[in-house]
Amino acid sequence: MSENIVLTTGVYDLIKDHIRRRRTTKAQEEILINELKKAKQVVRRELPEDIVTLNKLVTVKNINSNEILTVTFVSPDKAKPNKNKPSILSELGIAIVGYKVGDIISWPSNEGEIKYEILKVDSLHN
Repeated sequence: MSENIVLTTGVYDLIKDHIRRRRTTKAQEEILINELKKAKQVVRRELPEDIVTLNKLVTVKNINSNEILTVTFVSPDKAKPNKNKPSILSELGIAIVGYKVGDIISWPSNEGEIKYEILKVDSLHN
C-alpha cells in the first residue's frame, strides 16, 4: 500500500456509514477505520485524476489470480454488477477506493488475503 488514501467527502461518509452498519468483516473494518483516520478529504473538483472513486473507469489486476477487471464504481443505489458497474461499497470497491494508479493493496477477503494492483483510472466521457 502507498501513502494515505484520498477521498471525496461524500465517499468518506459512505464508507463511515458502511462500517457503522457492520457490513464488513472485523479485519476489513480495522483497515478501513485506520485508512479513514489518515485519509485526505477533498471536494470532487480537487480529486486527482488517477484516484479510484465513483464514476471512474478503473482497470485493476487481482495479483493472486492474474485476472484483470475493468469496472466503473457507482453509488450503491445505481449498482449493476452484471454490467461491470459494482457499488463503490462492494468488496473490490471498498478495498481500492481512494488509491491511485500503481498502488498495490492487500485486502482480507473471505477467500484469504487478496492483492490488487491499480493499473488505470480514466474519467468517463458523457
